[in-house]
Amino acid sequence: MTERKGTGLKSVILSTISAAFGVQKRSRLENDFQHGKPAHFIVAGIVATVLLVLALVLVVHAVLEKN
Repeated sequence: MTERKGTGLKSVILSTISAAFGVQKRSRLENDFQHGKPAHFIVAGIVATVLLVLALVLVVHAVLEKN
């Protein structure tokens, strides 16, 4: 059995998070371009952005509620 070297869910999530912070390794980037599907990374980026915005809204709401 050969080792599967693709972009599974965990790999897509890690790549998306590390790319968002600008700390993605060159090897991971090359693997993503060779084996990954663009749609997976687009969806992961959109989901990460929505989660970030929701987290910010919740934090602001919590802070304003205390005043």
